[in-house]
Amino acid sequence: MRVMITGARGQVGRAVIQAAPADSEVIAVTHGELDIGDAQSVDGFVASTRPDAIVNAAAYTAVDRAETDTELAQLVNATGPTNLARAAEVSGARLIHLSTDFVFDGMASAPYRPQDPTNPLSVYGATKLAGELAVRKILDARSVVLRTAWVYDATGRNFLNTMLRLMRDRGTVRVVADQFGTPTAAHSIAEAIWAIIARPEMAGIHHWTDSGVASWYDFAVAIAEEAASAGKGSAAASVIPIGTADYPTPAKRPRFSVLDKAATCAALGMTPRHWRQNLRQVIGEISIA
Repeated sequence: MRVMITGARGQVGRAVIQAAPADSEVIAVTHGELDIGDAQSVDGFVASTRPDAIVNAAAYTAVDRAETDTELAQLVNATGPTNLARAAEVSGARLIHLSTDFVFDGMASAPYRPQDPTNPLSVYGATKLAGELAVRKILDARSVVLRTAWVYDATGRNFLNTMLRLMRDRGTVRVVADQFGTPTAAHSIAEAIWAIIARPEMAGIHHWTDSGVASWYDFAVAIAEEAASAGKGSAAASVIPIGTADYPTPAKRPRFSVLDKAATCAALGMTPRHWRQNLRQVIGEISIA
């Protein structure tokens, strides 16, 4: 099985590469090696490498910056997946395209199902939705759109490492307590992606995160506790809850973006670990200088 992975230096891209089965051949591609926004380059690369499956983990994820950097966000999040889907259509490859909980507006009171109406609040969410729609329109039965949320790992630029740095430098952090979702370790997403690749009959929109629900405040408190327990943070670190209104940002975020994973769990025969279990594992992997 030849699998092409875009966004190879990102959190999910790295995790997918690390989790690759021994009998797979990975074609890892960074932005410097392939600009997915360039249709001609994508066509040529896919035609020459002939992957059986393409995992698109490349994305413009700077949510606030996307509000002004709209052209680049559109190029990476919408045009790029379109180009990959068209190349896969010609080559016969499957496409597993990573998307986000930010395609929803957060007004629900129960976890979002894959078929629920979308209504993104931000440029980031809108461009990711445009990418989803293009992939589904072009490739349909040979594509999986996999939505996930609140992704982190041991080394990336993410909420976990930002909190650890601020707790170390300041001792006290103020964190939004009225936005709810599910923290999800990158390795958890990678496991789901390889399970999808192993099931060629799977298609459509699917959801995958770790299990459980948390606010950003809950996540930060857990980070402080787990880091202190692992000897990688101070037991004196303080987390203060604040409201969204107390921390205005250029991009509007969904208040509630928990994803319903029931259909995906049934299709894969997998049950995700609780987010706190995976957080403990990831913190254990962090090297503190």
